[in-house]
Amino acid sequence: MNGDHEIRERLLGVLAPVGLMMAAGTAGYRLIEGWPLFDSLYMTVITLATVGYGETHPLSHAGRVFTIGLILVGIGVLTYAFSSLTAFIVEGDLNDALRRRRMQTKIAKLAGHFIVCGGGHTGRIILEELEKTGREVVLIDEDPEVVQHLADKGVMALHGDATDDETLKAAGIERARGLFGALPTDPGNVFVAITARGLKADLRIVSRQQERGVEGKLKRSGADVAVDPGLIGGLRMASEMIRPAAVGFLDSMIRAEGKVFRIEEVPVVEGAPLIGEPLGTVKGSEGEAALVLAVRAKDGKTYDINPAPSRALAPGEVLVAMGSKEQLKELRSRLGVN
Repeated sequence: MNGDHEIRERLLGVLAPVGLMMAAGTAGYRLIEGWPLFDSLYMTVITLATVGYGETHPLSHAGRVFTIGLILVGIGVLTYAFSSLTAFIVEGDLNDALRRRRMQTKIAKLAGHFIVCGGGHTGRIILEELEKTGREVVLIDEDPEVVQHLADKGVMALHGDATDDETLKAAGIERARGLFGALPTDPGNVFVAITARGLKADLRIVSRQQERGVEGKLKRSGADVAVDPGLIGGLRMASEMIRPAAVGFLDSMIRAEGKVFRIEEVPVVEGAPLIGEPLGTVKGSEGEAALVLAVRAKDGKTYDINPAPSRALAPGEVLVAMGSKEQLKELRSRLGVN
């Protein structure tokens, strides 16, 4: 439930009984006493407010009986209304609703962001990596405590079902660049992929694979890639044993405090300023720029690892580069990529 809707719903629950009493009182005086509409409304207001201004016009016996009933019922209605409104403000519900409204406003301005479905261990690791590398991200989880905890840390987090169309729309899926299915179950991630693919056909979807043999189902459901954390964990454990220095280097690069170094891809788009120029102009072999480790060919399958500086850049290729966030940003800028 978004902030605007919740505020309206809570206020409607407070104001509707009061409005009903006002309408009933006005109609009652009109029917019983035959007073003008405004006089009937005025008498209803001063009666419910118990201000003791006196009768607008002399009341008949039936009118006084109606007034007694209006006072008795009205006191109960007004007490309920004011207590509900006070609780809404004092208990922090209003602040929470306003915070959600501000968050929805921020999400509505996002474009090219990422959506993480699931705030468990895997989801939070994804979230941390995206934040470290300067990406905008919205996280969705069904646990209100998880959402509140992340929201208190400044994360754009939504409480809801990630398999629901409206929840994904609230996260801005129409403008998103990619989505991560990080729910704890394979069926959940399958439904997320189906729903997300139906809402945006060109969205890149990466899903978590819990059980072996589910990869095909996830891809048929709409996921571009299925990642098995168990498989990756096993490979990592084996690597720690047989190539600890290489693993230690990558681990220190990922976990280093302060300056963030990453291996990322930079596409060579049509019309890029350096097309046809030798790779040495951007390769950064002396540490002053991002280091180009490989070039993926136009076919998207073959790689030229440690390419020669004389290799000419061609449109449709993708550079696999390593460097700090600033160096990678500069490389993208030189190649005309945002």
